[in-house]
Parts: sequence; structure tokens; C-alpha cells
Amino acid sequence: MLPNTIGQPRRYRRAEASAYLKSTWGIDYKPATLAKVASLGGGPRFELAGRFPLYPEPELDSWASARLSPLKSSTSDAGAI
Repeated sequence: MLPNTIGQPRRYRRAEASAYLKSTWGIDYKPATLAKVASLGGGPRFELAGRFPLYPEPELDSWASARLSPLKSSTSDAGAI
């Protein structure tokens, strides 16, 4: 994790972003999977610092929140997403 400067969100390198998603949201995306969706699309938005992708924490939170379904009361509760 990179140091937080005043007024700036924390930014994570790919391995750290993977660990953050797992520990905070329970979403298990390996760094290689984040790399793949970074090239194909559909992953969390990121910035580049030279050749290194940096994932701002609010972007990880927004992306993870959108990946989760509404609460279910049973496994047969398909519900509309």
C-alpha cells in the first residue's frame, strides 16, 4: 500500500488490491485476474504510475460493491439483479 497523502485516496498495487478485495469484501480476485480484466475490461478502474497500475481505494470499493448481489434469504431466491 502506498502512503496516504492528505486529501488523496489510498492507492494499491495489483497484489495489494487483490488482498484488499479479499480482506474487505471477501472477493477473491488474484493479481493475475486483475491484470487480465485490466486488459479485457470489466475490472476496477486504475491509474498508471509509469508502467505500474495503481487502484484507488474508492474505485475498488465501488467495483466490489457492484459485483455483489442483494441479500438472499435462501439459495432458491434468484431475485432480480
